Amino acid sequence: MPQYQEVSTTQSNSLIAEKAPFSAQRFSIAPMLDWTDRHCRYFHRQLTGDALLYTEMVTTGAIIHGKGDYLAYSEAEHPVALQLGGSDPAALAQCAKLAEERGYDEVNLNVGCPSDRVQNGRFGACLMAEASLVAECIDAMRQVVSIPVTVKTRIGIDEQDSYVFLTDFVGTVAQRGGCDTFIIHARKAWLSGLSPKENREIPPLDYPRVYQLKRDFPQLTIAINGGVKSLEEAKTHLQHLDGVMMGREAYQNPGLLAQVDRELFGRDAPVADPVAVVRSMYPYIEAELAKGTYLGHVTRHMLGLFQGIPGARQWRRYLSENAHKPGADVRVLEAALALVADKIPQEA
Repeated sequence: MPQYQEVSTTQSNSLIAEKAPFSAQRFSIAPMLDWTDRHCRYFHRQLTGDALLYTEMVTTGAIIHGKGDYLAYSEAEHPVALQLGGSDPAALAQCAKLAEERGYDEVNLNVGCPSDRVQNGRFGACLMAEASLVAECIDAMRQVVSIPVTVKTRIGIDEQDSYVFLTDFVGTVAQRGGCDTFIIHARKAWLSGLSPKENREIPPLDYPRVYQLKRDFPQLTIAINGGVKSLEEAKTHLQHLDGVMMGREAYQNPGLLAQVDRELFGRDAPVADPVAVVRSMYPYIEAELAKGTYLGHVTRHMLGLFQGIPGARQWRRYLSENAHKPGADVRVLEAALALVADKIPQEA
């Protein structure tokens, strides 16, 4: 995995941050439809400078034929990866090239989403049954870009959930496609009978299977996804794997991201003050409001920032009730901060 930047470690940091060369893949925030849009990513970047951020999945059809700019992002988001949905090698190659031209740090192919809409487009988790096609897609993208091309997948689909099935898939995509980085959601996916939400909760997690995959493919970069709720859990996974991807917990409790750079990347830096983080968003918000963006489109990603702090409920309620009103601006945030700011415990 190419290095994004070098990070020095200090004696005070745990060995977990010193076991491997710095790679943004070490800790990332999962691509989540309707959640990790550009406003969300900008906000998350105020909390962690080192975590790798992912876009929502964007289909090749939207990028090639859509009227909007589906590749828009802020330079402040780096390192940032584009997740693509598709199964046509030529279309994926075209989109990967556009992504590199726009400055993305990585392109990721979605082989994990189980929704019916995704299956009808012949991409997502159903592609696990077509390892040779996935390899062809990865190879086509790698031929036209120099940035990493990675795969996010599951441990299996439907009744095809044996360890042999998983190793055959990974081996084929690695050998024929040249993919050297896999993010593994440690649940299988049911392609029918479960909703996407149920597919994130009902199939049991199998972390040992992903650990075994790393032992059997030591030359590959293997990151794990699924059910990670704390940085302590992330540290446990990093004893076995190269990276950890956190999804819903990072979104619903973004305050924990303020610890990532210090705890997982060895940064000798103070933890960001959540009030300061909110105010650091003001220039961005004001610029977005000037473009016609509604305040609520940005602040909906910030609702969980004060989780666990007295006043957090009032913060969420005030923003939810006022951010969508006509003319809402940063004064709404200031009023919401007044409900929680003086209740934040100070470090000794």
